[in-house]
Formats: sequence, structure tokens, C-alpha cells
Amino acid sequence: MGAQIAAHFANGGCPVLLLDLTPHIAREGLERARKLKPDPFFTSDVLARIRTGGFDEHLKDIAEADWVVEAIVEKADVKRALLEQVDAFRKAGSIVSSNTSGLSIAGLAEGRSADFRRHWLGTHFFNPPRYLPLVELIPAGDTDPAVIAAVGAFVDLRLGKNVVIARDTPGFIANHVAMYGLLRIFESLASGKYTVEDIDAITGPGLGRPKSATFRTADIAGLDIILNVANDLAARLPAERGARFHAPPFVAEMVRRGWIGEKSGRGFYERRVGPSGETEIWSLDPVKMEYRPRQPPALPSLDATASLPLADRVRKLLSGSDRVGEFLQETLLPALKYTADVAPDIAGSLDDIDRAMRWGYGWPQGPFELWDAIGLDGKKMRSEPLAPAHPEFEILRSAAERERVVQSNAGASLIDLGDGVLAVSLHSKMNAIGGDALEMLQRGVARAEQDFVALVVATDAQNFSVGANLMLLLLEAQDENWDEIDAMIRTFQRATTGLRYSQVPVVIAPLGLTLGGGCEIVLHGDRVQAAAESYIGLVEAGVGLIPAGGGTKEMLLRSGAQKAFETIGFGKTSTAGTDARRLDYLRDVDCITMNRERLVYDAKQLALERVREGYVPPARRSAIPVGGDPTRALLDLGVHLAWRAGRISDHDALIGRKLSWILAGGSLPASATVTEEHLLDLEREAFLSLCGEPKTLERIQHTLKTGKPLRN
Repeated sequence: MGAQIAAHFANGGCPVLLLDLTPHIAREGLERARKLKPDPFFTSDVLARIRTGGFDEHLKDIAEADWVVEAIVEKADVKRALLEQVDAFRKAGSIVSSNTSGLSIAGLAEGRSADFRRHWLGTHFFNPPRYLPLVELIPAGDTDPAVIAAVGAFVDLRLGKNVVIARDTPGFIANHVAMYGLLRIFESLASGKYTVEDIDAITGPGLGRPKSATFRTADIAGLDIILNVANDLAARLPAERGARFHAPPFVAEMVRRGWIGEKSGRGFYERRVGPSGETEIWSLDPVKMEYRPRQPPALPSLDATASLPLADRVRKLLSGSDRVGEFLQETLLPALKYTADVAPDIAGSLDDIDRAMRWGYGWPQGPFELWDAIGLDGKKMRSEPLAPAHPEFEILRSAAERERVVQSNAGASLIDLGDGVLAVSLHSKMNAIGGDALEMLQRGVARAEQDFVALVVATDAQNFSVGANLMLLLLEAQDENWDEIDAMIRTFQRATTGLRYSQVPVVIAPLGLTLGGGCEIVLHGDRVQAAAESYIGLVEAGVGLIPAGGGTKEMLLRSGAQKAFETIGFGKTSTAGTDARRLDYLRDVDCITMNRERLVYDAKQLALERVREGYVPPARRSAIPVGGDPTRALLDLGVHLAWRAGRISDHDALIGRKLSWILAGGSLPASATVTEEHLLDLEREAFLSLCGEPKTLERIQHTLKTGKPLRN
């Protein structure tokens, strides 16, 4: 965990000194972090910002540090001994914090100097720290409020984390609430009435929560750690509350046997190799303490309510008399009631508890939001809805709620963000780009040019866009409706060209998956304000196609023929926003927001900055240099050699030749200049021809069915 925290500070541009018992152990920890999936580093070169050392030799070097984060073993006496040494070497005014998941912050600082105590707090990062947005800040009695404010701002703006202030109580907010609910679930499992699979089906997507649900999450976290946290809560909470944190006996037995989860190879689930070498997942029967092949759950009410809105689904399931209803009555209701009872002791507001559970555990609604949504006992837990943590966090949603929607259809909406900025807000399923979204992009440009000073293209969804609507394309290709496909591509090209040559500045705000057509939208913005966690890529080759919304043309202009060929041909996707610069999906003038909750706000500010700078639309490009036949021959030779070596298939080779034809400017005997429209025509022709290839249709069908590319 310490190495991962160091990695994320380095992601944020900070120089980091990572210390452990010895320099060797520190380096080993860093190497283990490098091998983790998902990767804690934005890019491999971030590693250069971290140097390692050992406590004996290098602890004195913390005198150079502005912030010292302690993240050693979760034992109070060991932490206090180290903090005594930290106090001796730190410089006055430097911040010191502990990454403890629940130990007393005030207790850890006992005996420390007055300056230490003023600059001391808890900073509980959630694992993995790069990806989970929550950081709980826990002040002690002597902590200077200015320190809390400074750390909160830094964690938010530089590290991209969402901050909740917790009281200095056992487990703080998120782990306290989550552990109570988890132990009620463990008790239900111990009763033998439900299987591991039953419970994960109910507590994962059934409640709108992550697919890892209860037991997959427990395996990732480690049952030994879970048991330690439960035991600590049981010991440190007042007797009546603490008694509720004793885990069922099977949990201690699993830990005794070493069945602690993913790091030991088995926990509630175990991977085994089947007779034919295939991977099989077995599940634990805690009554027999044996593993058995995984069984699909038989819970009809889950299937029957799957299409309902979350609040309606939970309300209906909770009121049912079947096994799902009984389970939720045994687990969810007591957990909500307990959270309400302890709320004043653990947090400053009900809002903070809801945020902690959403940001730390990926719940779609916090306990009090859920309480209100399902109308529990006909009462509401608060008179007002959840207030925004920061006004800039929910800019699209709040503008829409203030009835500032200018126009809308199924794919996107035009929303007035105020200050003369219009937004195109994408909101189809996975933001797949179809006719509705393209229509709204074009209308957005026209309306912005008429009545606004700038345009932002953004979304409130987890992902900016997975690309074009492949299902629609597949249906048209199967029916050989070539004119329809040609019209679709022309519409897409008009939409992206319109963004590029708009009379007002256009800022694109990608986040999460930004693939295919989504990437092409990004490439045509005047500026891009990308989330740090942006995975941008032209991945069309994986479905047997090439980028035809102007993406191939733009990459030629940015990268040149050779690099563009490699980037598009291999479907290279950025590992983070910073990595997108290496691939030329982002330029030096584009910006990155660490905290995705601030992304739309930052995009709006960038758009207004472009207005203040005196934005002038770019001139249309009428003389683009291309290499002609010599460039095409060179690229085709690379395709042929890769095919001869068996690294690519026949169909890959065909796609490669289509791509080289576009990047060379078509059939030209020598280097020349061409117009932008000429390259768009080449894109469209190549795309149409590939749509007529059976192997392309096989790739599209496979991707729609599995979500993965097919190399046929």
C-alpha cells in the first residue's frame, strides 16, 4: 500500500522518497507495485520520480519533505515508535499523516512535539489508491484547521481524490459502516440458507453495486485484514456496539487455514485448472468448509426486477417473501438502522457518510440516499437532498436540474452551463455514437455560434464514449445498405469537422473509455480537458475497420504516416491522460484534470479562457503533405513482413493496406499535397469497402457478443 501511495503521488507530479526497513525491501515493494494489475502508475516514466531508502540510513532525509505519510503495519505500538523518529528528523511545519484504516489518530500522536501535533492527521487512502476516489481526512484534537484545508485541497486537485472529513473513531466512516454490513452478511452465509453465489448476486448488481459484490471484494481485500479490522472494532467500540463486530467462527477458521483470498490463491473463491486445462472457479461451502464447483444462483425475483430503476428494485426485493427478501431483511435493514444510530459519532453530516460509501466502496447510493429512495418506514433521513460536495462537482447535472436544457434527444442534450458556455452532454448507453448524438453535436455547434461564446462536449457517465454504434452498423452492412452506411460516415465527418472549424472555441472533456469515434471527437476539439483516468484510443482495427470520422486524417497530421500507421494499426490506447500525449491523442496545449469530478468545470473554465484570449477559428487545411506511392510501399512492406512472420492475419494485412493507402494520400506517384476533403474521402471509401468483408462482420459480431476484439 505504501508503494502504491508513493506511485500516485508520483502520478501527481511529486518527487517521492519511499522508505522501508531497508532499501532492498523498499525497492522490492516498488517492484511488486509495478507488477500489479490494474497498474498503480500512469506511465512507466513516473517511476523516475521515486527514490527508495531504508529507515536506518535515510530517515534523516525526511527533513527535505513537506509531507510525510506513514503506511507501515497496522499496529499502534510499531507506528508510535516510528513516529517518534519522524518527529526527531522532520522539519518544523511539515505535515505528517498516517494511512491507518482505523487506529486512533490522537493516540498515535501521544508524546509528540506540539509542532508535530499541529501538523498531524489521518489520511486514509482506499485501495487501490490510484483508482478509488475516497480519502478520509481525520483530524486529531490539536490539528490546525489550516492543515486540514491544505491537505484537502492538495489531495483533491493534485491527487484527484474526493475528500471526506471523518471523526477520530474506530474504523472512521467507510470501514465502520461497511464492516457492520459485511458481518451481517457473513452471519447469513454461516446459517447455510444462502450460498456464496446467491449473496454475491444479490449484493452486487442486484443492489446496483460493483460486480465484485461481497465475497470477490473480500478476497481482494484479504480475509486476514478484514478479521483484524473487525476485531479492532469489537475491542475499541463501546461494549454494546463492539459485540456486533464479532465475526462468525468460520471466518477465523479460514484465516487459520490460510484461505485469506487472492493473495493466498483461495478465499471464498478458488481458481482451479480443469481436466482440459481450462480455468474453473470453485466456491466455498462454509458449513462443510469445502470447495465445490461454482453454482449459478436461482433467484427469480432478481431477474424479474432487473430492469426496474434501482430504488424501485430494492423496494420490491426488500418487501418480498422469497429468499432475496429474507436476506435483505436480515442484512440490509439492520445495516441501515445501525448506520443511522452511529452517524453523529462518526461524521459531521449524513452527506459525508453517503459520499464515503459511494466514493470508497462504489455504491451507487449511500445508506441515507438509499433509505430515502426506498421510503423506509415512510420517513426521510434528512429534509434536503444530498448537497454537492463542491458546486463544481455536478455542473452538468445541476444545470439540467435548474431547467437549463436547451434541447435533447435520446443520444445527447444541449445544456446551458452559464457564463455563455453551452455543453453537449452525451448520455446514450455507453455513449455509443449514433445518429442522435451526431445530430446534437451539429446542433450544439450551430447553437453555440448563434447564442453562446463557447462549447464543451462532455458526459456525466463513467465513460466518454465506446465509439460508433456497432449494432446499427452491423445491421446495415448485413442488409448491404451501402448508401445508408455512406450517409452515416458523411454525417460523422461533418460533425467532427464542424467541431474543428466552429466559430467559437470547442473544448472536449473525455474520461474513462474514449474509444474509436469517441477518440475522433477528441481529436477535433480546439482544446481538450481530459480526466487523468482517460483511456483514449483508435481501436477500429479490432473490429475490422479503420477510423473514418476524420481520425486517420488527424493522426496523419499529428504524428506523420509511420507513427500514425502503428498507432491506428495496433489500436494503441492510452493508459492514462498523460500517456495520451505520448500517442499524440493529446497535444501539449491540452490539459488534464486529476479529479474527474471537476472535469466539466475545468473544461468550462478552459473554454472561457480561450474566449478571453481572443479565439480565432483555424483556417481550413487545403495543402496537407502526403508521401504518395513511396510511403505506401514502405508501409505495405511492413504489413507483408508481419504477415509472413505470422504476427498478423490475412484480414489484419488487408486492413493494414487500406490504412497505408489513406496515410499515403491514395494513389499518387510521389509526395504531394492534398486537401482535407480528399483524405476524408479516402477514409470513407476504405471504411465502406471493409464493411463488405465477411471477416469484418465476424469481428463486429464477436465484439458485440463478448466485448473483446477478434483477430480472425
